[in-house]
Amino acid sequence: MKSSRLVSILLLLQTRGRMTAAQLAEELEVSVRTVYRDVEALGAAGVPLYGDAGHAGGYRLLDGYRTRLTGLTAEEAEALFLAGVPGPAAELGLGSVLAAAQLKVRAALPAELRAHADRISGRFHLDAPGWYADAEETPYLPAVADAVWNGRVLDVLYRRWAEPTDVERRLEPYGLVLKAGRWYVVAAPGPRTYRVDQILRLAATDEEFTRPDDFDLAAYWTAYQRDFHDRLYRAEALVRLAPGVELPRAVNTRTEGDGWTLARVPVESVEHAHGEFLRLGADIEVLEPPELRARIARTVAELAERYGNSAQSP
Repeated sequence: MKSSRLVSILLLLQTRGRMTAAQLAEELEVSVRTVYRDVEALGAAGVPLYGDAGHAGGYRLLDGYRTRLTGLTAEEAEALFLAGVPGPAAELGLGSVLAAAQLKVRAALPAELRAHADRISGRFHLDAPGWYADAEETPYLPAVADAVWNGRVLDVLYRRWAEPTDVERRLEPYGLVLKAGRWYVVAAPGPRTYRVDQILRLAATDEEFTRPDDFDLAAYWTAYQRDFHDRLYRAEALVRLAPGVELPRAVNTRTEGDGWTLARVPVESVEHAHGEFLRLGADIEVLEPPELRARIARTVAELAERYGNSAQSP
């Protein structure tokens, strides 16, 4: 809509300073001719906006001009208060800052939008961690966040899975990611991904580093997750599933004459699949690989012997 576009031009110039018609057109995904018309409309409405010709030209607002107009729609106001997750903000040491910012934004909103914001806060609560996981202690999270923000090198003692488990690392932290209630820091060299709760000791330094201009945290994380899942399920099992039983990763499924389903299932390892498949009890039969079938058979035999002896005892 034109009214929304006019507000966007005003806010862009207010926050970024001088911008050319071409830059505004690219930002708003409209033609340069449309920008010319919108700028004329803003000038006619009394907005102190003017343009300079030449190589260093462009449109800008009169020095010192500020507007209290937020330009928020009802949906944008709702999204703003829905996105303000108090738990992660508090973990980063920004709980009071977030509360103060939301209070100021709420006070600046028109009455109608304020009602929308209050309704979204009262009806939706975001709780990221899963049900069966205790919240990890992340005492060094604020220090990591500070280093990310200020571009400072960190010296850490980090606990990993492989031997030796406790290793010293010099990190150049590029960004933080919150995934399923767990914090990760993406840091050079590499870059690589580290769990913040596995940092055993941290020393902040005064050494600065330069974050690459072309580093995209969201793109890195998407690629990291894709690679993680590709490495996670490298093995495969052939199983039979009882009628009505489904496995989310099952592929190449075929229903047999007795109603059971023959399926191939990507698995992380024999050890992991052993525990996962045992939970299905008699509703699954593992056919391949042989070592997985043999391991489950041994476990079932041990359980039968244990519970059989228990049932015979007085």
